[in-house]
Amino acid sequence: MTAPTTATEQTGAPTGGHPHRWLILGVICLAQLTVLLDNTVLSVAIPSLTSELHATTTDIQWMINAYSLVQSGLLLSAGNAADRYGRKKLLAAGLALFGLGSLAAGLADSTTQLIAARAGMGVGGALLMTTTLAVVMQIFDDSERVKAIALWSTVASLGFAGGPLIGGVILNHFWWGMIFLVNIPVAVVALVAVLKLVPESKNPQGDRPDLLGALLSTIGMTAVVYAIITGPEHGWLSTEVLLPAAIGVAGLGAFALWELRTPYPMLDLHFFRNQKFVGAIGGSILVVFGMGGSLFLLTQHLQFVLGYEPLEAGLRMAPLALTIVALNLTGVGPRIVMKLGTPLTVVLGMSLVAGGLTSISLLGGGTDGSYWGMLLGLVMMGGGIAVSSPAMANAIMSSIPPEKAGVGAGINGTLAEFGNGLGVAVLGAVLNARFAALVAVTATSLPAALAAAGSDAERQEISDAFASGLQTSQLVGAIAVFAGGLLAAALLRRAERTEARTERTEARTARAAEAREAVRTGPAA
Repeated sequence: MTAPTTATEQTGAPTGGHPHRWLILGVICLAQLTVLLDNTVLSVAIPSLTSELHATTTDIQWMINAYSLVQSGLLLSAGNAADRYGRKKLLAAGLALFGLGSLAAGLADSTTQLIAARAGMGVGGALLMTTTLAVVMQIFDDSERVKAIALWSTVASLGFAGGPLIGGVILNHFWWGMIFLVNIPVAVVALVAVLKLVPESKNPQGDRPDLLGALLSTIGMTAVVYAIITGPEHGWLSTEVLLPAAIGVAGLGAFALWELRTPYPMLDLHFFRNQKFVGAIGGSILVVFGMGGSLFLLTQHLQFVLGYEPLEAGLRMAPLALTIVALNLTGVGPRIVMKLGTPLTVVLGMSLVAGGLTSISLLGGGTDGSYWGMLLGLVMMGGGIAVSSPAMANAIMSSIPPEKAGVGAGINGTLAEFGNGLGVAVLGAVLNARFAALVAVTATSLPAALAAAGSDAERQEISDAFASGLQTSQLVGAIAVFAGGLLAAALLRRAERTEARTERTEARTARAAEAREAVRTGPAA
């Protein structure tokens, strides 16, 4: 006999906390951590990949971007599919795909195979990132949900920023493929736990997956980033750059038109009429833009220019992750939001991120082996991320209708992934352009250029050119983050004033209606 459908199965909203909720939270946070680590863990393996797979700089960028771009293209449609077909099913499918993709990546023997495997991992990662938060919302009741989401967010920050350290520990003892193979036991344990412990939930009336929208957005973003990556190599006005740029713009334009016409859009473009939503989204993109691009370049600088081993490089990047986790666990971000308000908090947080990038550029980006300027920059960036992220997440989720909360989370995740890929592409392109302007080399990567150098003086010249490119790229990132923070705060402030005026108008209207009613009923009393 089939059991009757419960409220939880229909909506995913529990009538009480699940008896194994904290164990389930630990399992899905571990899976989430693994997925997010793979956004940055590859950066410390760049020297190994360059020497063992003969990867060029463009190959390395695509190994990183293939993962994030596939995720960004599929997050919203994956969330819609989870609502329609079952969150437990999609979470299990995501774990399986992520594990298989990790196996293929660990055993790859060419750059093409590794890029393809990373794209496959991105599919599984998209399913995981959209369903883990949905499961948290399902298994915790109102009294514990805020605490659970705070822990989930802390793990998310640790996963993004802790990749270089985890990768350095692994590479200090194993070959580069182990940074992927280590995911497999985690995926297996999480899969068993999900199948055994996590209750199913779905909304039979949920929207259909927007597969065409996912395809168009992925094509558009991939083509645009490809043009950015290859611009310094081929020239910004070359056919090799203009053609993919045109394809990207056309793809994103077709995506926008389709989203306006389809009854089940992956991205409801009407959200972008809300200045509060636009300001928060813009700030979120630029924070990840600065952090993702900076991590990608700094790990190369620490290893190639300053000569640190992978573990040493990872340890020197750890202050960023430790600062984020420490401030998140102590609740500093939410308290600052309550004290200063969202606009001022966003300005403070993004100014710290921009200041961190500037410190790295001016004090820690040279070839003299200095680390203190870099340390100051990493701590400032971590503080800025910890302060601004809660403010912007709250602004995003409060600017859209409650029934669209899942869509809002999907939009936030999509654009954050896009911001990471764009940061790697843009700041990497700035560095490459500066490097090429300072030294004339035919090698396709920094290690190859150093290996081809004929003297110590030439190698020093190449290292100095790379360091100069790093400094320029960090300054570009700092300017973008700071200017974006001011714009985001202005939009948020304007939206708050509009909301306040609307509330005052509604209050006056209500009081006037009450007064008219009192006058009308007064004589009768």
